[in-house]
Amino acid sequence: MENGSQNPVSKYPEPEFPQQDQEHPGWTGPMDPPPDHGEDSYRGCGLLTDRKALVTGGDSGIGRAVALAFAREGADVLFTYVAEEADEARGTSRLVEEAGRRAVAVECDIREEEQCRQLVDRAVAEFGRIDILVNNAAYQMSQPDGISAISTEQFDRVMRTNLYGMFWLSKMALPHIPEGGSIINSASVQAYKPSPHLLDYAMTKGAIVTFTQGLAQMLAPDGIRVNAVAPGPVWTPLIPATLPDTVNFGKQAPLGRPAQPAEMAPAYVFLASPRSSYITAEIVNATGGTPLP
Repeated sequence: MENGSQNPVSKYPEPEFPQQDQEHPGWTGPMDPPPDHGEDSYRGCGLLTDRKALVTGGDSGIGRAVALAFAREGADVLFTYVAEEADEARGTSRLVEEAGRRAVAVECDIREEEQCRQLVDRAVAEFGRIDILVNNAAYQMSQPDGISAISTEQFDRVMRTNLYGMFWLSKMALPHIPEGGSIINSASVQAYKPSPHLLDYAMTKGAIVTFTQGLAQMLAPDGIRVNAVAPGPVWTPLIPATLPDTVNFGKQAPLGRPAQPAEMAPAYVFLASPRSSYITAEIVNATGGTPLP
């Protein structure tokens, strides 16, 4: 490494990884190699001073990295988790509080409209407003046997988690997002290059891209920006919990490895900050070199 630069290929662990399987939704602790959320690397510079953020799925993975980065940039963070992830949520809260900001962890099933309404009410009660909404929570389950193996139960869960929750929260949060506010959605490389075994998940990510671009045009006159981040393969607990092959995960990316959650967080910070004031309806592709439209 010279002049502070580092080869992105070798910056983080490269496959092959040990084969590892977990029950859904997956946990950070057993993962090998352990995910990096930026605990020892992210340095804030006041880009989000005194902002108030709501992040769904903030207990682990990309959501945890985003919550940590937002806090180190000066934001207070309310984030959601599901019941099975209570221990993970405490870890995120600790990271936010160690950065000197408020952390509010809320158990919430965003598949339920009333729980989404209560979540927004809680955020407003805690913070008075919502400057940044990050719709990040998602569900996927690999089905290598094709469309016939996708049950109606699974299909409904994917749609309600990935789309209904995003729609409800965006709609309900809007009255509390001031001028200069930002909505950031988590899309995916799957929106453009769908893997057949993730058919239903990929469908939702394509819809998120369309929703992002449409809502951005709708809200532009109000001074509220709407963007999305489209990650490629990222090493999060969702991977050993939902995919059959963890040994070669991410190897297909041109950089030859999966991203770490810490590598996604700066894109969310940029889109939330005034530095992206003329950027809306944009999809920031963070795919490790996989070209997207």
